[in-house]
Amino acid sequence: MYYVYIVECKDGTLYTGWTVDLEKRINAHNLGKGAKYTRGRAPIELKYYEQLDSKEAALRREHAIKKLSRNDKIELIMYDI
Repeated sequence: MYYVYIVECKDGTLYTGWTVDLEKRINAHNLGKGAKYTRGRAPIELKYYEQLDSKEAALRREHAIKKLSRNDKIELIMYDI
């Protein structure tokens, strides 16, 4: 299983990524061992995720989400609640 996720950083910015182990990846971000963008912006909080069946699908979805505006990402997060 593959996951695409959106986290909110302590500075209020949103970061989108993909992983095969969501819990491990969130912990890595919070320990400063995740993406370069999230280093120094911890703690981060998971706001949204999707499960996908293939790496290719996860990469496509990650790319599509990254192209969204901040407001569209917030709507996506709010719609999921």
